[in-house]
Amino acid sequence: MKRLTLQRELIEITHTPNIITGLRIIGSAGLLFVKPLSAIFLIIYLLCGASDVLDGYIARKAGKASSFGATLDSIADFIFFGTLLIIFIPMLQYPWWILGWIGIILLVRLASLGAGFAKYHELSFLHTYANKATGAALFLFPFSYTLFGLSITAALICGIATLSAAEELVITLTSKELNKDTPSIFVK
Repeated sequence: MKRLTLQRELIEITHTPNIITGLRIIGSAGLLFVKPLSAIFLIIYLLCGASDVLDGYIARKAGKASSFGATLDSIADFIFFGTLLIIFIPMLQYPWWILGWIGIILLVRLASLGAGFAKYHELSFLHTYANKATGAALFLFPFSYTLFGLSITAALICGIATLSAAEELVITLTSKELNKDTPSIFVK
């Protein structure tokens, strides 16, 4: 039985949307080896962002959407944004309140993942509207930072991220079964 499951997962890895997601993971790692905000950095960055939109779109249009693909997409997002934190936190002079706020958001996210894993025995990344808004805000960071400066940009992103992390934790704690595509606590 385990062999059959492994074969199915290997087949799912070869689906085009999952290949695109895998390339986002590789691109995210590649960002660690180029100069931040250089032309090559921004090209890789934009390709990672485009792949995040394309993989899900292609999966739905081709009828290849799967739980494996959704989990792989969430892992790729986690790696991408984790990489950006590794790059940008040491690069910029963040005030203590921003670092503390980011730490609190991270703790809430980890609590949600831990509760989800304990409850459902699998990673419970949710694809809520608020999480998508947080992803978009984080993706726009280099551009909004240039326009608005660090404090305004960080406050906007942390505000959105706080709401989405809290919503995900509430959904995880109150749901009877795992639905990774739960749009919001306000939509049933």
